[in-house]
Amino acid sequence: MSDSVIEDGKGGAAPLPVSYNISEVRDWIALLKPRVMSLVVFSAVAGLLVAPGHLHPVLAVIAILCIAVAAGASGAINMWYDRDIDAVMRRTARRPIPAGRIAPEAALGFGILLGVGSVLLMAFATNYLAAAALAFSILFYVLIYTMWLKRRTPQNIVIGGAAGAFPPVIGWAAVTGDITLVPIISSPSSSSGRRRISGRYHFGRMRITPKPACRCCP
Repeated sequence: MSDSVIEDGKGGAAPLPVSYNISEVRDWIALLKPRVMSLVVFSAVAGLLVAPGHLHPVLAVIAILCIAVAAGASGAINMWYDRDIDAVMRRTARRPIPAGRIAPEAALGFGILLGVGSVLLMAFATNYLAAAALAFSILFYVLIYTMWLKRRTPQNIVIGGAAGAFPPVIGWAAVTGDITLVPIISSPSSSSGRRRISGRYHFGRMRITPKPACRCCP
């Protein structure tokens, strides 16, 4: 054997503990916002099921995967852009980027890679219309909601919540090759949710619709 081989583990870098590797994987998964992804998958499946026509089960699974990955890509880019306000809010300060566990540039590259990959795979597996709708949903969430509405208007969740209607539309388009109003469902954002988080976002310079005044309540 070569003399450069290190014996007995001396003189070489110690292997990373398994717990460290698992924590790093969890941080990358956290960038994808898994809870949001689960809602996206549920509504996308609904769109696939109600659509007239038939899609091969394997292609249907791939379509759902593409929609889920695209949602995760949007979440990663969202966390990259919002890293400054995430750092000053208690609820988000421990996220991977503001906590310093993942570099902002790495998170951005990760999100872009997943977004582009999901759109291309959707185009190859189903059709170009579904892929175009998927790309539009990413751009809407990133450019319209994250970069424009979120810091400028109290109605950002109301308007930006339209992104929640995209998954069933994309699922429908994957099966039928067209888009109609049938699969469009109401936004998952609710007024109760906006009231619940309004106070949390205030300190992060966010503009969330405050709880309306009520004469019957003190």
